[in-house]
Amino acid sequence: MSEFWLISAPGDKANLLAWDRMNTVTSKANLSSNSKFAIPDLKVGTLDTLVGLSDELGKVDSFAESVIKKIAQYIGEVLEDSKDKVQENLLANGVDLISYLTKFEWDMAKYPIKQPLKNISEGLAKQITQIEADMKSRAAVYNNIKGNLQNLERKTAGNLLTRTLTDIVNKDDFVLNSEYLITLLVVVPKTSYVQWQKNYESLSDMVVPRSTKMIAEDSEGGLFTVTLFRKVIDDFKTKARENKFMVREFYFDEKELKCEKDEMRKLASDKKQQYGPLLRWLKVNFSEAFVAWIHIKALRVFSESVLRYGLPVNFQAMLLQPNKKSMKRLREVLNAVFKHLDEVAAASLMDTSVDIPGLQLSNQDYYPYVYFKIDLSLLDSS
Repeated sequence: MSEFWLISAPGDKANLLAWDRMNTVTSKANLSSNSKFAIPDLKVGTLDTLVGLSDELGKVDSFAESVIKKIAQYIGEVLEDSKDKVQENLLANGVDLISYLTKFEWDMAKYPIKQPLKNISEGLAKQITQIEADMKSRAAVYNNIKGNLQNLERKTAGNLLTRTLTDIVNKDDFVLNSEYLITLLVVVPKTSYVQWQKNYESLSDMVVPRSTKMIAEDSEGGLFTVTLFRKVIDDFKTKARENKFMVREFYFDEKELKCEKDEMRKLASDKKQQYGPLLRWLKVNFSEAFVAWIHIKALRVFSESVLRYGLPVNFQAMLLQPNKKSMKRLREVLNAVFKHLDEVAAASLMDTSVDIPGLQLSNQDYYPYVYFKIDLSLLDSS
């Protein structure tokens, strides 16, 4: 189960009561796996500042989650691999995401707690914005190379009527630099090989005898050369078409073929050179963004808990990993344990048909306790 619930409730002096009550009832019934979520002594500031910050943090939270999902999904695109393989690369500070989350420790060096909450929030938002901008520019370069390479590779995947012939034809297959003669390429269906061999010399005048040979074959047919005089090209094409032999519009140009081969080699080389550094950057910055996101969640729990439960700051933040089959029951148990914190919210949860005046928040978002969801299924569509 990749969904976690980050909640908080007022504590006693040692912050034990809220934790013990909640942990006892949910663990016994196997409703969730629980751990304490440590939040340091942050600077509260004024209540007015906290109210404004609460709204701002909600936006930063959503933005950070969307950037993390983009990075996770782009790692999948770059790896061109299975979801399991991608998951192995999604780490935070070198550990898997669940381990990081359940053993969360505030990073004092990155986000000093002596500064105002607003400064921490703005710093986190700036960090995420920079990561997103960098990813866009790096992805644009890589996607351009990859797209151009795929376009060239796609040309080698069609049938003999449409695919590029760069890797098929050779100089020796053609009569070149002749004023009078030209070599054409003709696609012949497999069922018509005998008919082609029997009739190609008589499809028009001035076809060079015994000038045909098959130089490539796929599941549908073969690619044959035939040499004839230039002045009968149109007549030969018409007669060939009538017999279901398709002449390819292709004239051998060594320079052009070399350019195409060189371009493909260069793009493949460029893609390979970009791949390693890009993947490393994505992994490092996924970790950075994820760590920032969980710090944003911690800020939200802190500010919301102070607004709900008042001063002095005394609450216990808790992280629950619900058992998927027991989510509804877990919600009911939490409501029972914490209903004394907000009787209005508790009553509205008991009866969703009751319209409680003054309760503006949707029932899905508001509970008697502070609640935020953390969804780690980052590879699903956002």
